[in-house]
Amino acid sequence: MTGRKLFGTDGVRGEAGTFLTAELATALGRTATASLDAERPQVLIVRDTRESGPMLESALAAGIAAAGGDALLGGVLPTPAAAILVKRLGLDLAAVVSASHNPYRDNGIKFFSAQGTKLDDEAEARVEGLLEAESAAVEPGHVRELNGGLEDYLRALQAAFPLDLTGQHVLLDCAHGATFRAAPAIFERLGATVETIGTEPDGRNINDGCGSTHLDRLAAAIAASEATIGFAFDGDGDRVLAVDGAGRTHDGDELIALVARGMAKRGELEGGVAVTVMSNYGFHQAMEAAGIEVAVTSVGDRYVLDELRARQWALGGEQSGHIIDTRFVATGDGTAAALATMRELDGGDLATVAPMEKLPQTLVNVEVADREAIAGAKAVWEAVDREGEALEGRGRVLLRPSGTEPLVRVMVEAPSEEEAAAVCQRLVTLVRQELA
Repeated sequence: MTGRKLFGTDGVRGEAGTFLTAELATALGRTATASLDAERPQVLIVRDTRESGPMLESALAAGIAAAGGDALLGGVLPTPAAAILVKRLGLDLAAVVSASHNPYRDNGIKFFSAQGTKLDDEAEARVEGLLEAESAAVEPGHVRELNGGLEDYLRALQAAFPLDLTGQHVLLDCAHGATFRAAPAIFERLGATVETIGTEPDGRNINDGCGSTHLDRLAAAIAASEATIGFAFDGDGDRVLAVDGAGRTHDGDELIALVARGMAKRGELEGGVAVTVMSNYGFHQAMEAAGIEVAVTSVGDRYVLDELRARQWALGGEQSGHIIDTRFVATGDGTAAALATMRELDGGDLATVAPMEKLPQTLVNVEVADREAIAGAKAVWEAVDREGEALEGRGRVLLRPSGTEPLVRVMVEAPSEEEAAAVCQRLVTLVRQELA
């Protein structure tokens, strides 16, 4: 049916109706259900606000029922709600129909286990391997709506973050996505005065000039608002970035540093913090100063979670805004991360809090004929080592191939923008000479 590997670092994702068809969604629902060791699997489906969502939800549910499972339709909910509800309700599997921060034309399907974690590579390979297999005849299951999912998620947030936000004024950009009801509701329930943008989804405006990938809109809105802090979520609600009252943006590194430092002071930090290779060098300096151990993983929140589980730590995340606290849920949760930020600020101003000092960063994506060829580019790696040694203790060099595109990413962090740009340009020139 497919002829190639379907699952990427975050499920199956592509243009709806061409790559991700109703046929494929049905097949994924059937095989994911068939892979479960349960007599009558109970499978939750939630989705974001894309216009293709209901079509793929129905197709996915049909596949689940065809394999003898019951499909429970939770409707529009953030991705982390699926991870929470699958455990809380004792279900066998959860499926999320979303393409996260991608444009509306794309959509995706990702699965969560009964333990509330994304399926590992082995489980995804098993699901994909069953796509070509002939399905056995079984008694079909049912498709029914699951009521109360939003309220269950809000109660879980309130129990984990029993904050009093009375008198605090926040601005939320929900990207016309899955958080458009949940995020304002929990902030209001905790007593905050809430202003919103990006809360009028029409099926096509998700992530369109708004949300965590387009912070300019939030920064402009907060300048005209009485709010002292703003949070921007992505389309499926598993990541968040912040803007302070002065309009300055704060990425995932800064929010993780703020939360880690607060947890450590209260004796709540279990071990250290796990982040990816993309985290700013300033983050590592701040954690070293705070006496907090840092583990570094490949890019992708699933790898952060794997590291946390291996070390039995709780906190980690990505510069992009995926922030995981496994004490609440074993995946990124933008709303929970926003509440954790509010807890650490305790009524203070994010503009005056400096959990870390970011080093200037230059990132260039270099188009190449074969991204895998970088592994054998001896001259490039010798230059990387040479430039890295010159920046040791002051900055760093990172060069890696893209996981999906014919690109090599060159990133340099240094004490000044000028030095970062100069080092990066030298490496970019060499990569083009060797691989273009």
